Amino acid sequence: MKVIIVGGVAGGASCAARLRRLDEKVEILMIEKGPYVSYANCGLPYHIGKVIEKESSLLVATEQMFRAVFGIDCRTNCEAVAIDAKNKTVDLLNVTNGEVTTESYDKLVLSPGAPSIHPPLPGIDLPGIFQVRTVPDTRAVVEWLEKGTDFLAGMSCYTGMQQSKPTTRAVVVGGGFIGLECAENLIHRGFEVTLIQKPDHVLTPLDPEIAALVQGHIKRHGVKVVANDGVNGFKQLEGGAIEVQTEKGKTFPADVVILAIGVRPDTKLANSAGIALGERGGILVNDQMITSDLDILAVGDAIEVKDFITGEQSLIALAGPANRQGRIAADVICGRDSRYRGTQGTSIIGLFGGAAAWTGVSEKTLKRLGDIDYEKIYLFPNSHAGYYPGAKMIGLKVIFCKSDGKLLGAQALGEDGPAVDKRISALAVFLQMGATMDDLAEAELCYAPQFGSAKDAVNFAGMIGCNILRGDMPVSHWESVAGDFLLDVRNPPELVMESVPGALNIPLPQLRTRLGELPKDCKIKVICRSAQRAHYATRILLQNGFTASTLSGGMLARAMKEIAESK
Repeated sequence: MKVIIVGGVAGGASCAARLRRLDEKVEILMIEKGPYVSYANCGLPYHIGKVIEKESSLLVATEQMFRAVFGIDCRTNCEAVAIDAKNKTVDLLNVTNGEVTTESYDKLVLSPGAPSIHPPLPGIDLPGIFQVRTVPDTRAVVEWLEKGTDFLAGMSCYTGMQQSKPTTRAVVVGGGFIGLECAENLIHRGFEVTLIQKPDHVLTPLDPEIAALVQGHIKRHGVKVVANDGVNGFKQLEGGAIEVQTEKGKTFPADVVILAIGVRPDTKLANSAGIALGERGGILVNDQMITSDLDILAVGDAIEVKDFITGEQSLIALAGPANRQGRIAADVICGRDSRYRGTQGTSIIGLFGGAAAWTGVSEKTLKRLGDIDYEKIYLFPNSHAGYYPGAKMIGLKVIFCKSDGKLLGAQALGEDGPAVDKRISALAVFLQMGATMDDLAEAELCYAPQFGSAKDAVNFAGMIGCNILRGDMPVSHWESVAGDFLLDVRNPPELVMESVPGALNIPLPQLRTRLGELPKDCKIKVICRSAQRAHYATRILLQNGFTASTLSGGMLARAMKEIAESK
Protein backbone atom coordinates (compact mmCIF):
# COMPACT_ATOMS: atom_id res chain seq x y z
CA MET A 1 0.00 0.00 0.00
CA LYS A 2 1.20 3.51 -0.84
CA VAL A 3 0.12 6.53 1.20
CA ILE A 4 0.80 10.12 0.19
CA ILE A 5 0.57 12.75 2.93
CA VAL A 6 0.25 16.35 1.76
CA GLY A 7 1.58 18.72 4.43
CA GLY A 8 3.73 18.18 7.48
CA VAL A 9 3.88 20.30 10.65
CA ALA A 10 1.41 18.89 13.23
CA GLY A 11 -1.27 16.82 11.50
CA GLY A 12 0.64 15.43 8.55
CA ALA A 13 3.86 14.69 10.42
CA SER A 14 1.98 12.98 13.25
CA CYS A 15 0.09 10.87 10.73
CA ALA A 16 3.29 9.83 8.96
CA ALA A 17 5.12 8.84 12.14
CA ARG A 18 2.14 6.92 13.55
CA LEU A 19 1.56 5.16 10.24
CA ARG A 20 5.14 3.90 10.17
CA ARG A 21 4.92 2.66 13.75
CA LEU A 22 1.80 0.68 12.85
CA ASP A 23 2.97 -0.71 9.52
CA GLU A 24 6.62 -1.24 8.64
CA LYS A 25 5.79 -2.26 5.06
CA VAL A 26 3.58 0.61 3.90
CA GLU A 27 5.17 3.02 1.40
CA ILE A 28 4.86 6.57 2.73
CA LEU A 29 5.51 9.77 0.79
CA MET A 30 5.15 13.00 2.80
CA ILE A 31 5.48 16.30 1.00
CA GLU A 32 5.71 19.84 2.34
CA LYS A 33 5.72 22.93 0.11
CA GLY A 34 7.87 24.88 2.55
CA PRO A 35 11.50 24.27 3.52
CA TYR A 36 10.68 22.68 6.90
CA VAL A 37 8.57 19.59 7.34
CA SER A 38 7.87 19.83 11.07
CA TYR A 39 8.28 22.95 13.17
CA ALA A 40 6.78 24.56 16.26
CA ASN A 41 4.64 27.29 14.74
CA CYS A 42 3.19 28.03 18.20
CA GLY A 43 6.66 29.22 19.21
CA LEU A 44 7.17 31.67 16.34
CA PRO A 45 6.12 34.86 18.20
CA TYR A 46 8.55 34.00 21.00
CA HIS A 47 11.44 33.86 18.56
CA ILE A 48 10.49 37.39 17.48
CA GLY A 49 10.75 38.47 21.12
CA LYS A 50 14.05 36.57 21.63
CA VAL A 51 12.47 34.44 24.34
CA ILE A 52 13.38 31.55 22.05
CA GLU A 53 16.78 32.75 20.86
CA LYS A 54 17.73 30.18 18.24
CA GLU A 55 15.61 29.58 15.16
CA SER A 56 16.84 25.97 15.17
CA SER A 57 14.99 25.40 18.45
CA LEU A 58 11.72 25.70 16.50
CA LEU A 59 12.54 22.80 14.20
CA VAL A 60 10.89 19.66 15.58
CA ALA A 61 11.92 17.10 12.94
CA THR A 62 13.88 17.35 9.73
CA GLU A 63 13.43 15.81 6.30
CA GLN A 64 16.57 13.74 6.95
CA MET A 65 15.23 12.44 10.26
CA PHE A 66 11.98 11.22 8.68
CA ARG A 67 14.03 9.36 6.07
CA ALA A 68 16.55 7.86 8.50
CA VAL A 69 14.39 7.06 11.53
CA PHE A 70 11.01 6.33 9.94
CA GLY A 71 11.97 5.22 6.45
CA ILE A 72 9.63 7.82 4.98
CA ASP A 73 10.19 9.47 1.61
CA CYS A 74 9.98 13.06 2.82
CA ARG A 75 10.23 15.92 0.33
CA THR A 76 10.35 19.59 1.27
CA ASN A 77 9.89 22.45 -1.21
CA CYS A 78 7.44 20.15 -2.93
CA GLU A 79 3.86 21.31 -3.52
CA ALA A 80 0.85 19.20 -4.44
CA VAL A 81 -0.88 21.16 -7.19
CA ALA A 82 -3.64 18.80 -8.40
CA ILE A 83 -5.39 15.57 -7.50
CA ASP A 84 -6.92 13.15 -9.98
CA ALA A 85 -9.23 11.26 -7.64
CA LYS A 86 -10.51 8.95 -10.37
CA ASN A 87 -7.05 7.70 -11.28
CA LYS A 88 -5.69 8.20 -7.74
CA THR A 89 -2.73 10.39 -8.65
CA VAL A 90 -1.25 13.64 -7.33
CA ASP A 91 0.72 16.16 -9.39
CA LEU A 92 3.76 17.43 -7.47
CA LEU A 93 5.60 20.68 -8.20
CA ASN A 94 9.26 20.99 -7.26
CA VAL A 95 9.26 24.56 -5.94
CA THR A 96 12.99 25.04 -6.54
CA ASN A 97 13.17 24.03 -10.22
CA GLY A 98 9.54 24.10 -11.43
CA GLU A 99 9.48 20.43 -12.41
CA VAL A 100 6.10 18.66 -12.16
CA THR A 101 5.88 14.93 -11.51
CA THR A 102 2.95 12.60 -10.88
CA GLU A 103 2.68 10.09 -8.05
CA SER A 104 0.02 7.43 -7.55
CA TYR A 105 -1.54 6.57 -4.21
CA ASP A 106 -3.74 4.01 -2.52
CA LYS A 107 -4.63 6.37 0.31
CA LEU A 108 -4.17 10.15 0.38
CA VAL A 109 -4.05 12.30 3.52
CA LEU A 110 -4.54 16.06 3.17
CA SER A 111 -3.00 18.30 5.80
CA PRO A 112 -2.64 21.58 3.89
CA GLY A 113 -3.30 23.81 6.90
CA ALA A 114 -4.89 27.23 6.92
CA PRO A 115 -2.84 30.15 5.55
CA SER A 116 -3.11 33.60 7.07
CA ILE A 117 -5.79 35.87 5.66
CA HIS A 118 -4.24 38.45 3.35
CA PRO A 119 -7.00 40.83 2.25
CA PRO A 120 -6.50 42.97 -0.88
CA LEU A 121 -6.06 46.24 1.01
CA PRO A 122 -4.20 49.21 -0.49
CA GLY A 123 -0.52 48.99 0.43
CA ILE A 124 -0.75 45.60 2.14
CA ASP A 125 2.38 44.36 0.34
CA LEU A 126 4.58 47.28 1.38
CA PRO A 127 7.96 46.44 2.96
CA GLY A 128 7.66 46.14 6.73
CA ILE A 129 4.25 44.41 6.75
CA PHE A 130 4.43 40.78 7.79
CA GLN A 131 2.43 37.70 8.70
CA VAL A 132 3.66 35.14 11.23
CA ARG A 133 2.76 31.65 10.09
CA THR A 134 6.00 29.89 9.11
CA VAL A 135 9.68 29.87 10.07
CA PRO A 136 10.63 31.96 6.99
CA ASP A 137 7.90 34.47 7.94
CA THR A 138 9.43 34.84 11.38
CA ARG A 139 12.97 35.08 10.02
CA ALA A 140 11.85 37.96 7.81
CA VAL A 141 10.32 39.77 10.81
CA VAL A 142 13.45 39.35 12.93
CA GLU A 143 15.67 40.63 10.12
CA TRP A 144 13.39 43.64 9.60
CA LEU A 145 13.34 44.51 13.31
CA GLU A 146 17.12 44.65 13.29
CA LYS A 147 17.84 46.40 9.99
CA GLY A 148 14.69 46.74 7.91
CA THR A 149 14.99 50.50 7.62
CA ASP A 150 17.76 53.02 8.25
CA PHE A 151 15.92 54.02 11.41
CA LEU A 152 15.69 50.48 12.80
CA ALA A 153 19.27 49.71 11.81
CA GLY A 154 20.35 52.83 13.68
CA MET A 155 18.96 51.56 16.96
CA SER A 156 22.20 49.65 17.52
CA CYS A 157 23.98 53.01 17.85
CA TYR A 158 22.13 53.78 21.07
CA THR A 159 23.96 52.30 24.03
CA GLY A 160 23.18 52.10 27.72
CA MET A 161 25.04 55.39 28.23
CA GLN A 162 22.35 57.34 26.36
CA GLN A 163 19.80 59.25 28.41
CA SER A 164 17.08 58.09 26.01
CA LYS A 165 16.63 56.42 22.65
CA PRO A 166 14.17 57.06 19.82
CA THR A 167 10.82 55.30 20.03
CA THR A 168 10.19 52.32 17.79
CA ARG A 169 6.55 51.68 16.92
CA ALA A 170 4.66 48.55 15.96
CA VAL A 171 1.08 47.96 14.89
CA VAL A 172 -0.46 44.52 15.25
CA VAL A 173 -3.69 43.86 13.35
CA GLY A 174 -5.81 41.20 15.03
CA GLY A 175 -6.48 40.21 18.63
CA GLY A 176 -6.25 36.43 18.45
CA PHE A 177 -3.42 34.16 19.60
CA ILE A 178 -0.77 35.30 17.13
CA GLY A 179 -1.70 38.95 17.41
CA LEU A 180 -1.56 39.04 21.20
CA GLU A 181 1.61 36.97 21.40
CA CYS A 182 3.33 39.17 18.82
CA ALA A 183 2.19 42.29 20.70
CA GLU A 184 3.70 40.95 23.92
CA ASN A 185 6.98 40.01 22.28
CA LEU A 186 7.30 43.35 20.51
CA ILE A 187 6.85 45.02 23.90
CA HIS A 188 9.70 42.83 25.16
CA ARG A 189 11.82 44.19 22.31
CA GLY A 190 11.13 47.78 23.32
CA PHE A 191 8.48 48.73 20.79
CA GLU A 192 5.44 50.86 21.47
CA VAL A 193 2.63 48.57 20.36
CA THR A 194 -0.85 49.39 19.08
CA LEU A 195 -3.21 46.47 18.53
CA ILE A 196 -6.10 47.10 16.13
CA GLN A 197 -9.02 44.70 15.87
CA LYS A 198 -12.38 44.59 14.17
CA PRO A 199 -14.33 42.78 16.96
CA ASP A 200 -15.22 44.57 20.18
CA HIS A 201 -12.81 42.50 22.27
CA VAL A 202 -9.70 40.34 22.01
CA LEU A 203 -9.84 36.53 21.97
CA THR A 204 -13.29 36.12 20.44
CA PRO A 205 -13.90 32.63 21.96
CA LEU A 206 -14.13 34.33 25.37
CA ASP A 207 -17.23 36.00 26.73
CA PRO A 208 -16.98 39.83 26.76
CA GLU A 209 -16.56 40.28 30.52
CA ILE A 210 -13.62 37.86 30.65
CA ALA A 211 -12.02 39.29 27.50
CA ALA A 212 -12.33 42.79 28.97
CA LEU A 213 -10.05 41.76 31.82
CA VAL A 214 -7.55 40.35 29.34
CA GLN A 215 -7.55 43.68 27.53
CA GLY A 216 -7.02 45.48 30.82
CA HIS A 217 -4.08 43.18 31.58
CA ILE A 218 -2.27 43.82 28.30
CA LYS A 219 -2.97 47.56 28.51
CA ARG A 220 -1.26 47.66 31.91
CA HIS A 221 1.79 46.19 30.22
CA GLY A 222 1.89 48.83 27.51
CA VAL A 223 -0.26 47.52 24.65
CA LYS A 224 -2.66 50.14 23.28
CA VAL A 225 -5.86 48.41 22.13
CA VAL A 226 -8.06 49.90 19.40
CA ALA A 227 -11.24 47.81 19.19
CA ASN A 228 -14.31 48.01 16.94
CA ASP A 229 -12.19 49.35 14.11
CA GLY A 230 -10.73 47.56 11.12
CA VAL A 231 -7.77 48.41 8.93
CA ASN A 232 -8.55 49.63 5.41
CA GLY A 233 -5.12 50.45 4.02
CA PHE A 234 -1.42 51.22 4.43
CA LYS A 235 0.73 54.06 3.18
CA GLN A 236 4.50 54.39 2.86
CA LEU A 237 5.97 57.22 4.91
CA GLU A 238 9.26 58.99 4.50
CA GLY A 239 12.18 56.97 5.85
CA GLY A 240 10.54 53.59 5.38
CA ALA A 241 7.88 53.77 8.10
CA ILE A 242 4.27 52.80 7.41
CA GLU A 243 1.02 54.60 8.11
CA VAL A 244 -1.77 52.23 9.12
CA GLN A 245 -5.20 53.61 8.17
CA THR A 246 -8.41 52.42 9.84
CA GLU A 247 -12.02 52.30 8.73
CA LYS A 248 -12.93 55.01 11.25
CA GLY A 249 -10.36 57.42 9.86
CA LYS A 250 -7.61 56.94 12.42
CA THR A 251 -3.96 56.67 11.43
CA PHE A 252 -1.09 55.00 13.27
CA PRO A 253 2.57 55.29 12.19
CA ALA A 254 4.60 52.10 12.50
CA ASP A 255 8.12 50.85 11.89
CA VAL A 256 6.75 47.32 11.58
CA VAL A 257 3.25 45.90 11.06
CA ILE A 258 2.16 42.37 11.94
CA LEU A 259 -0.99 41.07 10.23
CA ALA A 260 -2.76 38.51 12.42
CA ILE A 261 -6.28 38.82 11.05
CA GLY A 262 -6.92 35.09 11.16
CA VAL A 263 -6.60 32.04 8.95
CA ARG A 264 -8.67 30.42 6.21
CA PRO A 265 -8.73 26.67 5.41
CA ASP A 266 -6.64 25.76 2.37
CA THR A 267 -9.11 23.85 0.20
CA LYS A 268 -7.57 24.24 -3.27
CA LEU A 269 -6.51 20.59 -3.47
CA ALA A 270 -9.80 19.36 -2.06
CA ASN A 271 -11.62 21.33 -4.75
CA SER A 272 -9.42 19.87 -7.46
CA ALA A 273 -10.40 16.39 -6.28
CA GLY A 274 -14.11 17.20 -6.04
CA ILE A 275 -14.12 16.67 -2.27
CA ALA A 276 -17.09 18.08 -0.36
CA LEU A 277 -16.65 21.15 1.81
CA GLY A 278 -18.60 21.91 4.96
CA GLU A 279 -20.81 24.82 5.92
CA ARG A 280 -17.87 26.72 7.41
CA GLY A 281 -15.74 26.40 4.27
CA GLY A 282 -13.42 23.67 5.52
CA ILE A 283 -12.93 20.14 4.22
CA LEU A 284 -15.78 17.95 5.41
CA VAL A 285 -14.71 14.76 7.19
CA ASN A 286 -16.42 12.13 9.32
CA ASP A 287 -15.23 11.07 12.76
CA GLN A 288 -12.57 8.85 11.15
CA MET A 289 -11.08 11.75 9.19
CA ILE A 290 -12.44 10.36 5.91
CA THR A 291 -13.63 12.87 3.31
CA SER A 292 -16.40 12.39 0.75
CA ASP A 293 -13.83 10.30 -1.18
CA LEU A 294 -13.27 7.09 0.80
CA ASP A 295 -9.59 6.93 -0.20
CA ILE A 296 -8.83 10.52 0.82
CA LEU A 297 -8.54 11.57 4.47
CA ALA A 298 -7.93 15.05 5.85
CA VAL A 299 -6.62 16.44 9.14
CA GLY A 300 -5.59 19.69 10.80
CA ASP A 301 -6.51 23.31 10.31
CA ALA A 302 -8.14 22.77 6.88
CA ILE A 303 -10.96 20.52 8.11
CA GLU A 304 -14.25 21.09 9.84
CA VAL A 305 -14.86 19.23 13.08
CA LYS A 306 -17.91 18.81 15.25
CA ASP A 307 -18.18 20.90 18.40
CA PHE A 308 -18.22 18.51 21.35
CA ILE A 309 -20.94 20.46 23.16
CA THR A 310 -23.18 22.02 20.51
CA GLY A 311 -22.75 19.55 17.66
CA GLU A 312 -22.09 22.46 15.27
CA GLN A 313 -19.41 22.33 12.62
CA SER A 314 -16.31 24.26 13.70
CA LEU A 315 -12.94 25.37 12.40
CA ILE A 316 -10.27 24.86 15.06
CA ALA A 317 -6.71 25.85 14.16
CA LEU A 318 -4.91 24.25 17.10
CA ALA A 319 -1.89 21.94 17.22
CA GLY A 320 -3.33 19.52 19.79
CA PRO A 321 -6.41 18.53 17.77
CA ALA A 322 -4.32 18.35 14.58
CA ASN A 323 -1.92 15.90 16.20
CA ARG A 324 -4.75 13.67 17.42
CA GLN A 325 -6.45 13.78 14.02
CA GLY A 326 -3.21 12.72 12.30
CA ARG A 327 -2.91 9.78 14.65
CA ILE A 328 -6.53 8.75 14.02
CA ALA A 329 -6.06 8.97 10.24
CA ALA A 330 -3.07 6.61 10.48
CA ASP A 331 -5.10 4.18 12.60
CA VAL A 332 -7.96 4.20 10.11
CA ILE A 333 -5.63 3.58 7.15
CA CYS A 334 -4.31 0.55 9.04
CA GLY A 335 -7.82 -0.78 9.65
CA ARG A 336 -8.26 0.32 13.26
CA ASP A 337 -11.58 1.69 14.51
CA SER A 338 -10.29 5.02 15.83
CA ARG A 339 -12.66 7.98 15.97
CA TYR A 340 -12.40 11.68 16.74
CA ARG A 341 -14.67 12.73 19.59
CA GLY A 342 -15.07 16.31 18.46
CA THR A 343 -13.48 19.50 19.64
CA GLN A 344 -13.88 21.44 22.86
CA GLY A 345 -11.63 24.27 21.69
CA THR A 346 -9.52 23.98 24.83
CA SER A 347 -6.95 26.78 24.65
CA ILE A 348 -4.58 28.87 26.70
CA ILE A 349 -2.53 31.96 26.00
CA GLY A 350 0.24 33.34 28.16
CA LEU A 351 0.46 37.12 28.39
CA PHE A 352 3.03 39.02 30.44
CA GLY A 353 3.35 36.24 33.02
CA GLY A 354 -0.39 35.67 33.32
CA ALA A 355 -2.72 33.53 31.25
CA ALA A 356 -6.23 33.29 29.86
CA ALA A 357 -7.67 29.85 29.12
CA TRP A 358 -10.97 28.26 28.18
CA THR A 359 -12.70 25.04 27.25
CA GLY A 360 -16.14 24.09 26.01
CA VAL A 361 -18.95 26.42 25.07
CA SER A 362 -19.20 30.14 25.87
CA GLU A 363 -22.28 31.91 27.12
CA LYS A 364 -22.50 34.04 23.98
CA THR A 365 -22.60 30.86 21.87
CA LEU A 366 -25.43 29.46 23.98
CA LYS A 367 -27.34 32.71 23.56
CA ARG A 368 -26.78 32.64 19.81
CA LEU A 369 -28.19 29.12 19.71
CA GLY A 370 -31.19 30.12 21.85
CA ASP A 371 -30.23 27.67 24.58
CA ILE A 372 -31.64 28.74 27.95
CA ASP A 373 -30.98 25.50 29.85
CA TYR A 374 -27.78 26.73 31.45
CA GLU A 375 -26.51 28.54 34.50
CA LYS A 376 -23.26 30.40 35.03
CA ILE A 377 -21.20 31.14 38.10
CA TYR A 378 -18.29 33.45 38.79
CA LEU A 379 -15.73 32.73 41.46
CA PHE A 380 -12.40 34.25 42.39
CA PRO A 381 -10.28 31.73 44.29
CA ASN A 382 -6.58 32.05 45.04
CA SER A 383 -4.06 30.23 42.87
CA HIS A 384 -2.93 28.38 46.00
CA ALA A 385 -3.47 28.56 49.75
CA GLY A 386 -3.79 32.20 50.75
CA TYR A 387 -1.48 31.85 53.73
CA TYR A 388 1.38 30.62 51.54
CA PRO A 389 3.34 33.52 49.96
CA GLY A 390 2.63 34.45 46.38
CA ALA A 391 -1.04 33.51 46.08
CA LYS A 392 -2.81 35.34 43.25
CA MET A 393 -6.46 35.56 42.36
CA ILE A 394 -7.94 33.52 39.53
CA GLY A 395 -11.06 34.80 37.80
CA LEU A 396 -13.13 31.75 36.86
CA LYS A 397 -16.42 31.50 34.96
CA VAL A 398 -18.09 28.10 34.84
CA ILE A 399 -21.18 27.25 32.76
CA PHE A 400 -23.30 24.16 33.39
CA CYS A 401 -26.62 22.67 32.36
CA LYS A 402 -29.54 23.45 34.68
CA SER A 403 -31.47 20.28 33.85
CA ASP A 404 -28.76 17.68 34.51
CA GLY A 405 -25.84 19.57 36.05
CA LYS A 406 -23.38 18.68 33.29
CA LEU A 407 -20.39 20.93 32.78
CA LEU A 408 -20.66 22.92 29.54
CA GLY A 409 -17.70 25.26 29.56
CA ALA A 410 -15.24 27.29 31.59
CA GLN A 411 -13.06 30.37 31.19
CA ALA A 412 -10.30 31.59 33.48
CA LEU A 413 -7.64 34.21 33.74
CA GLY A 414 -5.04 35.19 36.28
CA GLU A 415 -1.53 36.48 36.81
CA ASP A 416 -0.34 32.99 37.82
CA GLY A 417 -0.31 31.30 34.41
CA PRO A 418 0.39 27.72 35.59
CA ALA A 419 -2.48 27.94 38.09
CA VAL A 420 -4.87 28.97 35.32
CA ASP A 421 -3.59 26.14 33.11
CA LYS A 422 -4.07 23.60 35.90
CA ARG A 423 -7.74 24.47 36.48
CA ILE A 424 -8.85 24.70 32.85
CA SER A 425 -6.94 21.53 31.95
CA ALA A 426 -8.72 19.68 34.75
CA LEU A 427 -12.09 21.08 33.69
CA ALA A 428 -11.38 20.13 30.05
CA VAL A 429 -10.97 16.49 31.08
CA PHE A 430 -14.15 16.64 33.18
CA LEU A 431 -15.98 18.11 30.21
CA GLN A 432 -14.88 15.39 27.81
CA MET A 433 -15.97 12.72 30.29
CA GLY A 434 -19.45 14.22 30.63
CA ALA A 435 -18.93 15.24 34.26
CA THR A 436 -21.50 17.01 36.41
CA MET A 437 -21.12 19.61 39.13
CA ASP A 438 -21.23 16.74 41.64
CA ASP A 439 -18.18 15.23 39.95
CA LEU A 440 -16.30 18.50 40.26
CA ALA A 441 -17.23 18.83 43.90
CA GLU A 442 -16.07 15.29 44.70
CA ALA A 443 -12.85 15.33 42.64
CA GLU A 444 -9.72 14.43 44.59
CA LEU A 445 -7.04 16.80 43.37
CA CYS A 446 -3.45 17.44 44.41
CA TYR A 447 -3.04 19.68 47.43
CA ALA A 448 -0.12 21.31 49.14
CA PRO A 449 -0.21 24.97 50.15
CA GLN A 450 2.18 26.11 47.42
CA PHE A 451 0.12 24.39 44.70
CA GLY A 452 -3.52 24.78 45.67
CA SER A 453 -6.05 24.73 48.48
CA ALA A 454 -7.72 21.90 50.33
CA LYS A 455 -10.88 23.04 48.59
CA ASP A 456 -9.46 23.53 45.10
CA ALA A 457 -10.97 26.04 42.68
CA VAL A 458 -12.38 23.09 40.70
CA ASN A 459 -14.01 21.64 43.82
CA PHE A 460 -15.23 25.06 44.82
CA ALA A 461 -16.92 25.56 41.43
CA GLY A 462 -18.59 22.16 41.75
CA MET A 463 -19.85 22.89 45.25
CA ILE A 464 -21.34 26.21 44.18
CA GLY A 465 -22.99 24.52 41.20
CA CYS A 466 -24.42 21.80 43.43
CA ASN A 467 -25.78 24.39 45.86
CA ILE A 468 -27.58 26.11 42.98
CA LEU A 469 -28.97 22.90 41.48
CA ARG A 470 -30.28 21.71 44.87
CA GLY A 471 -31.91 25.03 45.68
CA ASP A 472 -29.56 25.80 48.55
CA MET A 473 -28.18 28.84 46.79
CA PRO A 474 -30.54 30.67 44.45
CA VAL A 475 -28.33 32.76 42.19
CA SER A 476 -28.82 36.01 40.30
CA HIS A 477 -26.70 38.07 37.95
CA TRP A 478 -25.98 41.76 37.58
CA GLU A 479 -27.77 42.08 34.25
CA SER A 480 -31.08 41.44 36.03
CA VAL A 481 -31.11 43.49 39.24
CA ALA A 482 -33.46 46.29 38.19
CA GLY A 483 -36.39 46.71 40.56
CA ASP A 484 -35.14 44.26 43.18
CA PHE A 485 -34.17 44.95 46.77
CA LEU A 486 -30.37 44.91 47.10
CA LEU A 487 -28.69 43.93 50.36
CA ASP A 488 -24.97 44.57 50.74
CA VAL A 489 -23.43 42.50 53.54
CA ARG A 490 -19.91 43.91 53.31
CA ASN A 491 -18.31 45.90 56.09
CA PRO A 492 -18.68 49.71 55.94
CA PRO A 493 -15.01 50.43 55.08
CA GLU A 494 -15.42 48.35 51.92
CA LEU A 495 -18.23 50.60 50.75
CA VAL A 496 -15.89 53.57 50.74
CA MET A 497 -14.04 51.93 47.85
CA GLU A 498 -17.14 50.96 45.83
CA SER A 499 -20.84 50.74 46.49
CA VAL A 500 -24.12 50.07 44.72
CA PRO A 501 -26.61 52.95 44.68
CA GLY A 502 -29.78 52.14 46.61
CA ALA A 503 -28.43 49.01 48.31
CA LEU A 504 -29.04 48.58 52.04
CA ASN A 505 -25.87 47.82 53.96
CA ILE A 506 -26.12 45.35 56.83
CA PRO A 507 -22.73 43.74 57.58
CA LEU A 508 -22.96 39.95 57.73
CA PRO A 509 -22.15 39.68 61.48
CA GLN A 510 -25.15 41.94 62.23
CA LEU A 511 -27.63 40.30 59.88
CA ARG A 512 -29.39 37.93 62.31
CA THR A 513 -30.16 40.80 64.70
CA ARG A 514 -31.40 43.15 61.96
CA LEU A 515 -33.73 40.92 59.96
CA GLY A 516 -36.61 43.20 60.85
CA GLU A 517 -35.23 45.85 58.54
CA LEU A 518 -35.76 43.62 55.50
CA PRO A 519 -38.93 43.16 53.42
CA LYS A 520 -40.61 39.77 53.03
CA ASP A 521 -42.82 40.80 50.12
CA CYS A 522 -40.10 41.11 47.47
CA LYS A 523 -36.94 39.44 46.21
CA ILE A 524 -33.74 40.28 48.02
CA LYS A 525 -30.50 40.06 46.07
CA VAL A 526 -27.44 39.81 48.26
CA ILE A 527 -24.09 41.42 47.52
CA CYS A 528 -20.56 41.05 48.84
CA ARG A 529 -17.11 41.28 47.27
CA SER A 530 -16.92 37.82 45.64
CA ALA A 531 -20.23 36.14 46.73
CA GLN A 532 -18.96 34.00 49.60
CA ARG A 533 -20.42 36.13 52.38
CA ALA A 534 -23.47 36.78 50.24
CA HIS A 535 -24.05 33.01 50.14
CA TYR A 536 -23.89 32.84 53.93
CA ALA A 537 -26.36 35.70 54.15
CA THR A 538 -28.68 34.09 51.59
CA ARG A 539 -28.80 30.91 53.68
CA ILE A 540 -29.76 32.95 56.75
CA LEU A 541 -32.50 34.77 54.86
CA LEU A 542 -33.98 31.67 53.22
CA GLN A 543 -34.27 29.91 56.56
CA ASN A 544 -36.03 32.91 58.05
CA GLY A 545 -38.79 33.12 55.46
CA PHE A 546 -37.28 35.61 53.03
CA THR A 547 -37.02 35.26 49.24
CA ALA A 548 -33.34 35.78 48.52
CA SER A 549 -30.61 35.02 46.02
CA THR A 550 -26.86 35.54 45.80
CA LEU A 551 -25.42 37.83 43.13
CA SER A 552 -22.84 35.53 41.55
CA GLY A 553 -19.30 36.88 41.71
CA GLY A 554 -20.34 39.84 43.83
CA MET A 555 -18.73 43.21 43.24
CA LEU A 556 -15.90 41.59 41.28
CA ALA A 557 -18.37 40.27 38.70
CA ARG A 558 -20.05 43.68 38.61
CA ALA A 559 -16.71 45.31 37.86
CA MET A 560 -16.10 42.86 35.00
CA LYS A 561 -19.51 43.62 33.54
CA GLU A 562 -18.96 47.38 33.73
CA ILE A 563 -15.52 47.14 32.12
CA ALA A 564 -16.95 45.05 29.27
CA GLU A 565 -19.82 47.49 28.72
CA SER A 566 -17.47 50.47 28.63
CA LYS A 567 -15.51 49.07 25.64
